[in-house]
Amino acid sequence: MLNIYEEIRILLFRKGLSMRKLAVKLLELGYDVPVKGGLSNSFNKKRVKFQTVQEILDYLGYELVIREKQK
Repeated sequence: MLNIYEEIRILLFRKGLSMRKLAVKLLELGYDVPVKGGLSNSFNKKRVKFQTVQEILDYLGYELVIREKQK
């Protein structure tokens, strides 16, 4: 099963960003994201909004694609 938090952390690593730097950048751009460690906590508690995931992926230049599993 896909762990979106781990996937986003890998993308951040590739871009040279931390979760904290990402949160600051998104706040500067006007996105509604939890502040002061809240973004990581939201992921760890599995209570992150789908919209937040979409905004993060959009900022990083990625998109979420849903397709039927291969059998």
